[in-house]
Amino acid sequence: MNYFRPLLPYFLVLLVLLSTSIFLEIGLINLLGQSILFILVVCIPIWRTGRMSYVDIGWPWGLVLLGLISFIFSDGYWLRSLIVSLVVIFIGLRMGLGALKMWRLGLLDREFPRYQYQRVLWKEEGKDNTLLALQIDAISQGLANASFLALPVFIIASNTSETFVLLEMIGLLIWLLAFTLESIADFQKLEFLQKMKKEGKQRQVCNVGLWKYCRHPNYFYEWMVWNSLIIAAIPSWLTLEPISIELFGNDYSDGLWLSLICILYTSRAMYKTLVFTTGAVPSEYYSLQKRPGYKEYQQQTNRFFPGPRRLI
Repeated sequence: MNYFRPLLPYFLVLLVLLSTSIFLEIGLINLLGQSILFILVVCIPIWRTGRMSYVDIGWPWGLVLLGLISFIFSDGYWLRSLIVSLVVIFIGLRMGLGALKMWRLGLLDREFPRYQYQRVLWKEEGKDNTLLALQIDAISQGLANASFLALPVFIIASNTSETFVLLEMIGLLIWLLAFTLESIADFQKLEFLQKMKKEGKQRQVCNVGLWKYCRHPNYFYEWMVWNSLIIAAIPSWLTLEPISIELFGNDYSDGLWLSLICILYTSRAMYKTLVFTTGAVPSEYYSLQKRPGYKEYQQQTNRFFPGPRRLI
């Protein structure tokens, strides 16, 4: 049971999706699509190689698939549905195209440090069946695309109103800013690594540009990308009284609270993933071992939330 417990939140949110007539069909289609994608692209390669890195292909391309399914099968206003679908597709393509490039270069032939760190955690948790743990971890990422990441997308795409409200526009602007800054952070780090390689310097700490203000700006802005979708989804959630009545009878307030809990879980789940599971903490576990200046960088710079540098 210890192996399967991490899947429980995903199943609970998926249950909310599939318990309503408005999302039952699209939820099942997306679940089937994500299952096929992850079995072929992630689970089978993991079983054959024992490496988790294939998730870096499956997860972003699963987002592209989510965006396509949302646009094709949602019944909301076509322009709103198109916008949210393109947003999710762009999120997926930014990482998915990079993952395919890494695959062509043979970089997936070795396990990434953040997935090596998973084995450290499993050992601490007493999980000695690594093959099972790898598959459960991969399945959880596929379920994320089928449950809490799909939730705000489907909600927005189901809204039939032809009028866009202020909160939706704010959410879209936050997404555009966060998506741009995340891409800039990735570019700055790539440029820094290329410069260090050209100068013959190894194991240097990237502390330029956005990396001056937090140690993982790419992860922070990825988190904000999903927060922007939550913000944009709130007006559409408020139009879902029929769903609340379907779940809870006439007690609309209970349905509304459950809806808010489910959609806010997206922010919490992404924060936990980007900081503790495959993000900041795993990255720094190895950076401290490999980069002599990293401890000083930790003391001067916030880990996740951007802020001014500290004097030591």
